[in-house]
Amino acid sequence: MKSALVTGGSRGIGRAVCYKLAEQGYHIIVNYRSNEAEALATLENIKSKGGSGELLKFDVGSKEDIQSVLGAWIENNKNNNIEVLVNNAGIKDDGLMMWMKDEQWENVLGTSLNGFFYVTRLVLNGMLMKRYGRIINMVSLSGIKGLAGQTNYSAAKAGVIGATKALAQEVGKRGVTVNAVAPGFIRTDMTEGLPEDELKKMIPVNRFGTVEEVAHAVSFLAAPEAGYITGTVISVNGGLYT
Repeated sequence: MKSALVTGGSRGIGRAVCYKLAEQGYHIIVNYRSNEAEALATLENIKSKGGSGELLKFDVGSKEDIQSVLGAWIENNKNNNIEVLVNNAGIKDDGLMMWMKDEQWENVLGTSLNGFFYVTRLVLNGMLMKRYGRIINMVSLSGIKGLAGQTNYSAAKAGVIGATKALAQEVGKRGVTVNAVAPGFIRTDMTEGLPEDELKKMIPVNRFGTVEEVAHAVSFLAAPEAGYITGTVISVNGGLYT
């Protein structure tokens, strides 16, 4: 069995990625932290369309949680290797840096940057042994150009971009590719409060993107045919200047 682990897979972009990878024939491991109802809904939809999957509850911001839950899953599923890892889980906690609290900085970096490190390090060994793997990191327009009020989020996503490029050079010879997808303004829970009518004037295609469009880029990078693409960042932002 070939599996794909999607962190933060219960809703939004993560959910769309789960659906797309299920269409590619992967057994989907849907990671979530707290919203079990949404995670179950994602899993039920996968199964209703003939796919297979399971839920795996752990907090990507907790090194101990990752080690105990994901580590145990890997240990107990030695014949079910994770071929595709999508590091999608992330949080925002915006504010100007002069007023930003320690926990705002630590929580945002802990989820995106530390989560990438601890989850990927655990999964990577199996990929290297099999000499095949696809690691796709969800970053952001904020990590490329920086956005005011998002010093923490921009730093976290820029860090993951740098790590993506470095890791790609380490593991390429073993058939493992490492890439990132950088969404711009996408219609999700995270963009609900934004003034869409104003912001879309900045976007050449004159609209916000959909989660399905981001998932399509992920599925492209996850395909076996994408084996010569590594260390790159694909922007899905409607042509917004980066």
